[in-house]
Amino acid sequence: MLVRLLYVSKAVNDDANSHTEAILASSRSHNVSNGITGILCYGGGIFLQVIEGGRAQVNELYNSLVQDKRHKEVVLLHYEEITQRRFSGWTMGQVNLAKLNASIVLKYSEKPELDPYGVSGAMSLALLEELMATASIMGRT
Repeated sequence: MLVRLLYVSKAVNDDANSHTEAILASSRSHNVSNGITGILCYGGGIFLQVIEGGRAQVNELYNSLVQDKRHKEVVLLHYEEITQRRFSGWTMGQVNLAKLNASIVLKYSEKPELDPYGVSGAMSLALLEELMATASIMGRT
């Protein structure tokens, strides 16, 4: 059974960019062998990540992410059983939200800054889908 999980967290370190590359490299190597796909957005000290795959694998990964000391205030925004993946082309794609046009973020938020804590999981997923449709996601494998 396939599931999709979306969560948000805050970087512990103000320089999240240094950790982001390490997170992406680790994710990509781990995810291939575990059938996990998804994307990671970061910007302004916020991580927004969607992961897809088998229920057991996604749940196990999420449980380890909650324990990861590189971020805090981990909040599950959305979890659902799915019939197909939306992010199947990415073992872990990435989006640097600091480089996005603020109007894209504003379309799904009250302010032009990303605040997944203040919007629904469905709105955050819609933002990620738009980023995918506008080729704003890097790291496709």
